[in-house]
Amino acid sequence: MEKDAKIFVAGHRGMVGSAIVRTLEKSGYHHIIKRTSQELDLRNQEAVTTFFAQERPEYVFLAAAKVGGIMANNTYRADFIYENIAIQTNVIHQSYVNQVKKLLFLGSSCIYPKLAPQPLQEDSLLTGTLEPTNEPYAIAKIAGIKMCEAYRAQYGCDFISAMPTNLYGINDNYHPENSHVLPALIRKFHEAKIHGQPAVIVWGTGRPLREFLYADDLGEACLFLMEHYSEEQFINVGVGSDLSIRDLAYLIKEIVGYAGELQFDSSKPDGTPRKLMDVSKLHNLGWKHHTDLSEGIALAYADYLAKHT
Repeated sequence: MEKDAKIFVAGHRGMVGSAIVRTLEKSGYHHIIKRTSQELDLRNQEAVTTFFAQERPEYVFLAAAKVGGIMANNTYRADFIYENIAIQTNVIHQSYVNQVKKLLFLGSSCIYPKLAPQPLQEDSLLTGTLEPTNEPYAIAKIAGIKMCEAYRAQYGCDFISAMPTNLYGINDNYHPENSHVLPALIRKFHEAKIHGQPAVIVWGTGRPLREFLYADDLGEACLFLMEHYSEEQFINVGVGSDLSIRDLAYLIKEIVGYAGELQFDSSKPDGTPRKLMDVSKLHNLGWKHHTDLSEGIALAYADYLAKHT
């Protein structure tokens, strides 16, 4: 990408979008187009059509999405499938209409079948049944991948897709019910510490294994892929190693400085038993993450303290 290129980052205020913006600005890109959801409702076809016709961005990072943890995904099933399909359909189609040079669509590791072989390889897509709790969101993201593939096949568009693993970092969502596991635990342990609670209850058995990538590392990976990747097949973005939710909880407990007990509520859902990405394709291209989990959680906790306390 040229340093003065017009680059639209859809979802620039979210955790992923803001990480992409920080990476672009750090790398010398200075013509970044941003719109809040109040300024531009990406679900609105007419509004997106007008925006693209007026702004004519040359490159698009599609990081806008409706996201949440197990409870939110399972509760707001209609919202998750409708809003995500609407957002990505409008942005991808108008990128084609307005001859965007390149688009990067961001999905999620939940696109893979619940019991797909580990670590998750790109060619496991659509080989089995999805995890029921987040099926509507996963289907929306699969539709986005297939839309990028279809526009590449029919129109020759340079539209690529990347599937990040579980993310955390600056500007994460710490909502008490609708957040993902890592930010939810940061909030739980901090509040328990402040209020002197004797124990913290963690959802599930603690046995599921999860992989976590710091969002600013993903931002750097997105820029790397925009510059070095132009294939039809989507590509995994992760760290290539995982840990149990139990071990994660004890790590966050230590970083937050909570001195009480941990209790695991096995009546609550665990979700997918394991979600580890095979990132050999990305590593072979020459990109690897550089923020380890302890360092990243400490940075995320500092951001939480600055913005939510």
